[in-house]
Amino acid sequence: MNRLNHHVALLSLVLALYPLAGLSLDSPGNSATDAAAEEKARAYFTDLEVIDQNGKPQRFYSDVLKGRVVLISFIFTNCDFACPLIASRLNKTRALLVDSVRDDVWFVSLSIDPERDTPEAMKGFAEKHGADESRWIFLTGDKQNLDTIVRKLGQYTPDVDSHTTLMLAGNTITRHWTRVMPMVPPEGIAQQMRALVEETPG
Repeated sequence: MNRLNHHVALLSLVLALYPLAGLSLDSPGNSATDAAAEEKARAYFTDLEVIDQNGKPQRFYSDVLKGRVVLISFIFTNCDFACPLIASRLNKTRALLVDSVRDDVWFVSLSIDPERDTPEAMKGFAEKHGADESRWIFLTGDKQNLDTIVRKLGQYTPDVDSHTTLMLAGNTITRHWTRVMPMVPPEGIAQQMRALVEETPG
C-alpha cells in the first residue's frame, strides 16, 4: 500500500469508528445524549494543549472544535509547494462562501512540523498567504501533542515532505464528519461547508 492510500485508509477508519462511538448525525437534541456524545468527542479528538499563531494556548476539542463547523488542514511553514497551494485553495473557498454561512465556518490548520513551526512562524505563514485570521486558526505546540492529534485524524507521517493534502470537514454540533479529497476545487469545498452549516439545528 502506498503512503497516500495508507493515510486515506486510516482516515476512513477514523470516520467509520467515530459514529459508532455515539457521535452520529441523528443523535443531537437530547441533552443527556448530547452531553455523553460531547465527552466521547473530547476523549476521541483529545483536549491536548496546542498554541495558536498568536501564542495563545488552546485546548484542541474544547477551544478549537467544540460547537463549530470546521475545515481541518495539515501544513508546515517550510513547505515550498503543497502548503501554499492549500492556503490558496482555502482563501478561494472562503471567498466563495455566502455571507449567511461565512462566519460559521472555521478553518483549522495543524502543524505537522511543530518543532520548527513556532507560533511566530505560523503567524508569518498566515499573513504571507492572506488568511482571514478571524476565522482561521493555525496551531502548533508540543510535538507529542500535535503528533497525537494528527494521528487521531489519520494524517501522521514521520516524513513531513510526504504528507497528503486531504482535509477533514466536520460539524461538531451534528457530529457529521466528511473527507475533503485533494482534487476537490474551491467551489466544491464551499458547497460541502455550506451543507454542514445548514444542517445545524435552529
